[in-house]
Amino acid sequence: MGTRGGRPLSATERSAVGGHEHGHEEPDVARQGFDVADAAPLLLDPQGVVTNWTGPAERLLGYPAVEAVGRKLAELLTPEDAERVPDLLGRCRADDGWAGPMTARHRDGRPVPVMVRLMRTMEPRGRSSLLALLSELAGPVGRDMSRSAGWDLSPAVLEQMVAGASIGLAIVDTDLRYVWSNTALEQFGGGPAQRRLGLRFADVQPGLDAESVEAQMRHVLETGEPVVGHEYVGQVRSAPLRETAHMLSFTRLDDDRGRPMGVYYSVVDITERHRARQRLALLDRVGERIGRTLDVLRTAQELADVAVPELADFVVVDLLETVVRGAELPPGPLAETDRVPLRRAGHRSLYEDLPRKIRETGSVTNFLAGSPPVRCLATGRSWRQERLDPLATEWIDGAPDSRKATFLELGLQSAMIVPIRARGVTLGVTGFFRRRPDLFSEDDLALAEDLVSRAAVCVDNARRYTRERDATLVLQRSLLPRRLPELDAVEVSACYRPADELTGLGGDWYDLIPLSGARVALVVGEVPGHGIAAAAAMGRLRTAVRTLAAQDLPPEEVLAHLDDLVSRSAREEGTDPDEPEGNYGQAVGSGCLYVVYDPVDGRCAMAAAGHPVPALVAPDGTVGFVDLLPGPQLGVGGPPFEARELSLPESSTLALYTDGLLTDTETGSTTGGQDRLRQVLQRAAPSLEMRCRAVVDALVPVRPYDDVALLMARTRRLDSGQVAAWDLPSDPAVVAEARRTATRQLAHWGLDELVFTTELIVSELVTNAIRHAAGPVRLRLIRERALVCEVFDGGATTPHLRHPRAMDEGGRGLLLVSQLAQQWGTRFVPDGKVIWAEQSLTGPGDLPLETAFPSE
Repeated sequence: MGTRGGRPLSATERSAVGGHEHGHEEPDVARQGFDVADAAPLLLDPQGVVTNWTGPAERLLGYPAVEAVGRKLAELLTPEDAERVPDLLGRCRADDGWAGPMTARHRDGRPVPVMVRLMRTMEPRGRSSLLALLSELAGPVGRDMSRSAGWDLSPAVLEQMVAGASIGLAIVDTDLRYVWSNTALEQFGGGPAQRRLGLRFADVQPGLDAESVEAQMRHVLETGEPVVGHEYVGQVRSAPLRETAHMLSFTRLDDDRGRPMGVYYSVVDITERHRARQRLALLDRVGERIGRTLDVLRTAQELADVAVPELADFVVVDLLETVVRGAELPPGPLAETDRVPLRRAGHRSLYEDLPRKIRETGSVTNFLAGSPPVRCLATGRSWRQERLDPLATEWIDGAPDSRKATFLELGLQSAMIVPIRARGVTLGVTGFFRRRPDLFSEDDLALAEDLVSRAAVCVDNARRYTRERDATLVLQRSLLPRRLPELDAVEVSACYRPADELTGLGGDWYDLIPLSGARVALVVGEVPGHGIAAAAAMGRLRTAVRTLAAQDLPPEEVLAHLDDLVSRSAREEGTDPDEPEGNYGQAVGSGCLYVVYDPVDGRCAMAAAGHPVPALVAPDGTVGFVDLLPGPQLGVGGPPFEARELSLPESSTLALYTDGLLTDTETGSTTGGQDRLRQVLQRAAPSLEMRCRAVVDALVPVRPYDDVALLMARTRRLDSGQVAAWDLPSDPAVVAEARRTATRQLAHWGLDELVFTTELIVSELVTNAIRHAAGPVRLRLIRERALVCEVFDGGATTPHLRHPRAMDEGGRGLLLVSQLAQQWGTRFVPDGKVIWAEQSLTGPGDLPLETAFPSE
């Protein structure tokens, strides 16, 4: 413990040198050297008499405290340096510190080269004293040597090193009260060094988290462990309008007995580094949070969300209408005089009352001509106004009877407008606004431009995706049936799930084709591959199937013609060097299942080309699979296709599907697929549509391994009262009886309005059959959604529509039929052919008499 004149130092005197009296010594406390150049501190009165002697001073010069206290500083130096002491003390009393080399005398008489620092200190009660810091110069360094080496350790030089440095330095005692600080600490607020003496950190920086800083000081005092790199962020008195960041380091000071005297700490301004980290973190969040989807509006909203509150208090994102729709941008630049309508694509506000009138996402915002947003759209350059004119009004053109608010009413202080540009095209603008006093700077504008430029690429990608997806959806709607027709023969439901979720297109397809005689064709097919190329090939293949179905061919013949078409077209396309693989080349290896169902007798015929056989759910709920031998895939060659015929009870359900429904989601194998499908089909469902959806949801993930198409059809039978048939002899006289028979049947069905046209159709078809064919003739009428008239004969020739001349006596039969019926045609059966004609019962299928027989 230091002494003064043989008595203990007072608390005030100990405070001046950082000492503190303890009633006992703490064992095992690590000793810490004085942090300023490992100097030995000692306290002098204004006349240069030693009033406090410390352990480091004793180790440096060898004098114990009882011998040193009360002696003059000059007595501890060589005679040459002792003569300089009065002048140096005068400088220090005038608040001018001094630092320089001297030579002290050790207790054993040998000279000790030291570096001396003298400074004036103030005790809390106002008494002044001098603090001397002595540090031994390593090696044979004397005053002459140091000066010859160019060292000019004048007080001004040392002031630059300590007091004038950019790093703030301070010493607090064990009560955490200031006993010394350098001039650089003043830049962080809290007033000059003299005003700090005796105060605590919370007294000089009330706005900061003083508890956290003082907790670090207490930790260092208690443990002796230094704390390096403690950061705090806030607003100091020297910069009350902006957020600052500082880094503090703390070291404990011990006396010669290892007892804590106080804490020495340094402060470094790291605001720029802190802001740089914030900018990098914000840009990292841009990459993480923007562009997670390919939706234009959602991407714009993500841009607004990521910028609040880190960069702005209020952000709006407005895009050109064509960008939101995914269309091509208008050619040519915009003019600043244009009044530009923009679509509000996203906004985020830190305050509930900002803006006063929230424009919902998707609404149109009209900006005034010449306003900053319009100028940014026209020029492609950003705009910043550090301080907005409080009396200026907002730039949005509202309703004619509405008053535009001023920036003062909105509370907006600063603004930036940044154009959203990608690939050389301006897509819209982003507005950044602040209410906070911290106004937008050039650095903020650079950060905003970087942020928007990264987001602009995502917005443009979303726009391009929207355009491409809209195009593919148009293609999809043209390739797949938008809705399945309602028929009396079957109740149907379908589900389609492509593997390519981006385009929504694949190579699988399904179709429901009405045939003559109330029959229906059910088709499911699959083209190898995914995406647009497979979809285009599928479209051509589906069109070919519908064309062949219109010929009323049996299923095996439909597949045979389709196989020839794929093979021939693939060979022809392969000969074109500019088109090595066309749509039909893509179709090679396709599969197809073609089923024809007749609701009159419940007969069903089917054939398959490299395709899974259909599942059959009986009316009692049992599930099986049709015993059908699939033929080869289309276009690869092989044995002929074979058909399978069976009779289906009413309310049987056929499930036609592509192999993606059987594929295991983990292994990609179809092994065990039929067992899984059987289990799902056995589950009850309130409707066929819900059952179809449940099957796909149970067996197919959201992103399937392969395209999946499922078509389910529940069979129906026509009531016996809906069908009437008569066998007619091959005699021209029977034509009149056939007309009378048909007339009676129509009257029974309540279709009197169709009697006249039906008599003409029956007369012409029966007459044609008797005249041109041999064997018996059969007449059948079917009342479904249309009235079907069928005439069977044993002939094998196809009737042709003729256009007779005005003077010809015959040849007008089929011409009359084509004019009276909604549609007509011929289909061949094993023992002859059937000529049929349909008249609509639900639409304007009946033609007026003057249309059938135009006047001359």
